[in-house]
Amino acid sequence: MTIHAIATAETNAARIADIVRRQPKAHSLDQALYNSPEAFAHDMERLFLRHWILAGHASSAQNPGDWFLCEIADESIIILRGKDMRLRAFVNVCRHRGSRICKGSSGHASVLVCPYHAWSYNLDGTLRAARYMPAEFDKSKFGLRKVHLEVIEGLVFISLAETPLSLDKARAGISAAYGPYGFSSAKVAHRETYHMEANWKLAVENYLECYHCTPAHPEYSKLHALEKPLGEIEDLNAAMEARSCALGLSIPSADHRVGSASGDASIFIFRYALYDGVRTGGPDGAPVAPLMGAFTDYDGGVTSAHFAPSSFFIAYSDHGVLYRFMPLTPSSTAMEVVWLVRGDASEGVDYHLDRLTWLWRVTTEADKRITEDNQKGVNSRFYRPGPYAPVEPNVICWIEWYLGEVG
Repeated sequence: MTIHAIATAETNAARIADIVRRQPKAHSLDQALYNSPEAFAHDMERLFLRHWILAGHASSAQNPGDWFLCEIADESIIILRGKDMRLRAFVNVCRHRGSRICKGSSGHASVLVCPYHAWSYNLDGTLRAARYMPAEFDKSKFGLRKVHLEVIEGLVFISLAETPLSLDKARAGISAAYGPYGFSSAKVAHRETYHMEANWKLAVENYLECYHCTPAHPEYSKLHALEKPLGEIEDLNAAMEARSCALGLSIPSADHRVGSASGDASIFIFRYALYDGVRTGGPDGAPVAPLMGAFTDYDGGVTSAHFAPSSFFIAYSDHGVLYRFMPLTPSSTAMEVVWLVRGDASEGVDYHLDRLTWLWRVTTEADKRITEDNQKGVNSRFYRPGPYAPVEPNVICWIEWYLGEVG
């Protein structure tokens, strides 16, 4: 980082800290935090270069040479399966003159070759060949830059930090809650990326509450009891837990919402019921894929997790859905949705993509529309932070977490 860049970052940090000090409690954020380049750059430094990020599912790179990309603003990370079957992560930057190496969202290669000057890299990231370099050139010093990578129940996490936060608590929570669903042996059935003209925080806030579900998501609200306040669905939740118990399953919740000062990654896992007679998140509540993991029947429930800062994963008895909100610019976000099914399920036989993806396609399309409208309103000169409703407790908690991280 240059002296100018350091000075700019310090100035931005001081401005953000002043905004945070003036932020009213349990209110939406100051306009600048939703649309200014300074706040966006600060978010990248304080959050996305410090915290673990969900990159995808391990089945997206199943065989040696398979790769997929995780892109966050200007950073591009290659997730690559080596000949030793290990997953590794590398910065998608050639060590010659900095060109991007891998293009597209995923692919396969026996050797990674930079398209600019043809420097090539082995699947373990070491430099294989660099044409016409002098005899004294030391190839061992010019391998791809490594990125920290961990796999938990098939979920691939990366950290761009020099010293990453501990994943111990998150690992325990994810393993306990998603192990029964067989996420580690699941496979990606479909991936879809939506380009949203809105700040990433507005997208995350929207996903953290269901206050908007009844007016915005009639399809979701017919199936999921979460569209009502938690106090009104306690009996439904208790019946769901009883069904899980009867199946011999224990799926614990976990609340480890902590700031980076703790040294830990932040994770929040909770469960909620579907309405009576609804078995899964499908067009009519009927099964959409083979039962996952240890499930021998449907428990009529959903297990949902927020992995801060901007990733979510949910599980039904017969499929899973991953959500990744990746910042692109101050006012644009890539929203990737990944559908998981049992590893041995066959498309067209055991599941059909239109039924499997229907609910979260229509829900995501609606979320894109309402979040973009939210951004347009926030951009108005007349916008002022407004109070969150009591039925938005997870948004209130996350906003406090966010302010603690950037303040």
